[in-house]
Amino acid sequence: MNRLALLEELVSCESPTSDPQATKACQQLFGRMVRETLGVEGELIEIGGVTHQKWHFGGTPRVLLVGHLDTVWPHGTLARWPFSVSGDVATGPGVFDMKAGVVQALQALTALADLDGITLLLNSDEETGSTTSSQLIIDTARGMRAALVCEPAAGGALKVARKGVGMYGFAVTGRAAHAGLEPERGINAGIALAHALLGITDLGDPAAGTSVTPTVIAAGTTTNTVPAHAQVALDVRAIDPAEFPRVEAGLHAAARNAGVAVPGATVEVTGALNRPPLHPSMSAELFAKAVTAAADLGMPALQGVSVGGGSDGNFTAGAGVPTLDGLGAVGDGAHAEGEHVLVSAMPERAALLARLIEATR
Repeated sequence: MNRLALLEELVSCESPTSDPQATKACQQLFGRMVRETLGVEGELIEIGGVTHQKWHFGGTPRVLLVGHLDTVWPHGTLARWPFSVSGDVATGPGVFDMKAGVVQALQALTALADLDGITLLLNSDEETGSTTSSQLIIDTARGMRAALVCEPAAGGALKVARKGVGMYGFAVTGRAAHAGLEPERGINAGIALAHALLGITDLGDPAAGTSVTPTVIAAGTTTNTVPAHAQVALDVRAIDPAEFPRVEAGLHAAARNAGVAVPGATVEVTGALNRPPLHPSMSAELFAKAVTAAADLGMPALQGVSVGGGSDGNFTAGAGVPTLDGLGAVGDGAHAEGEHVLVSAMPERAALLARLIEATR
């Protein structure tokens, strides 16, 4: 198979997450590639208007390959930044995150003597939290021996742990009043939110790897009006699953305290855990197998890293399935102008994935 030709065609099919028709077209394109290479038809699955695709190659499902075809790049990016190859570097929107990894997965499958027990699942909304596909991923993964995630690998390191991600919000309701004539008649939602934020900032625990970060903050409507409404978005990340109940309890306590500090203000806490953690215990055995496979292939020693960003591997690990992430392309620059992959690393990473499938199923 001509991996660079496939990669160019895939990258040249723009697939921003925000456009379900574009991501569907990209799914159909890759479906054609699988059909022409392996002779197997994929199952297009539409959930909430978003199209995902699954291939099961026969036998009892034992190993799940996971990836996505959506990108963060809007339509028109290709016009100024087309796919190109210079020396050992291929670049283009989505080439690193994660279309090269998808091509490598196909290359790995073609290298196997048989495909018994293998399932490949590609979703189309990973970049926005897999909101329509998370349950599909969980249901597909349950009962399998392993989930191998073809997300990219900066510097070649595999992801042996990922923090869980919780997205929360505070919505504060007060009462508007003229800030000059009668401010005492108002209930300042901004002040109530400020009190809540003071409690929120104490919930992070760097030693435990837990962060609680206020991100988008808004209050008020005009400069001469007591704010009747205020809100904040909160990004919560932790590697220990027990941290999320602790943080949630703290968020509700901060909300209650804000209502006490500013009588009459009400605070609603919204949100929940979006992605459970990929704990190191869920990847340890698979990582050991990957290290052995890499040595057998004569590759440099593999490194394992723990990262704060989430992936669909969080869902498979949360479903109780041993999970190893970062098995995709070697390169750098995810979500950044100029993202790229190392062309010479693609065959050996595909070979590593094939060996790991064999060692697992």
